[in-house]
Amino acid sequence: MIELNGVSMHYTLGASRIEVLRSVDLLIPRGQRVAITGPSGSGKTSLLLLLAGLERPAAGTVAIDGLRLDTLEADALADLRRDHIGIVFQSFHLISSLSALDNVALPLQIAGSRDAVDRARAQLERVGLGDRVDHYPAQLSGGEQQRVAIARAVAHAPKLLLADEPTGNLDDRTGQGIRELLFELNAQSETTLVLVTHDREFAARCDRVLDLHEGRLRELPARAAAERDALPA
Repeated sequence: MIELNGVSMHYTLGASRIEVLRSVDLLIPRGQRVAITGPSGSGKTSLLLLLAGLERPAAGTVAIDGLRLDTLEADALADLRRDHIGIVFQSFHLISSLSALDNVALPLQIAGSRDAVDRARAQLERVGLGDRVDHYPAQLSGGEQQRVAIARAVAHAPKLLLADEPTGNLDDRTGQGIRELLFELNAQSETTLVLVTHDREFAARCDRVLDLHEGRLRELPARAAAERDALPA
């Protein structure tokens, strides 16, 4: 599903050059749940953007479902995200002037779906918000907003779901609900799940835990990830 070959990536911060990836090879099969951990500033979010085709590597190739991203123009990359990739951001990125239903339906409408509203309603019911479809983001709790964001991300049945700290802004109880929801969606739809998290319990329940530090991806046993000290947010 995901294949990185010799991928290097860096960015510049002042006079410093931050190595996000150093000649990384990585293979993630379809349907696998993978947690990305690492210290703040190590480039975990940049790695997700790379997988989404929103960033380009300095060297190497990135392929999603056998399709090399470096061979695609901007419009083709946008089509790939629209049709096959869902992205869940830590800060939700909901449109404040739209209801929960319209926030979820909008990407489907842009894609030309004739049943966008019905599909959006079904996804909101799936995440437990069937009675909140007409509420605006300001009328929803943080956990409810995150569930709307997840419904929007999976409404088009993506093959790949990328989640950036999906429980980072939530209390423990709400965060637990979001964890269960993501794993349930992964199991039901066989969607490949790649998430960035500082949550040790969340990471430990994934199939694999990859720690990003100084440009290297190191695979950790899930138990080791659960037992080590929490990384700073």
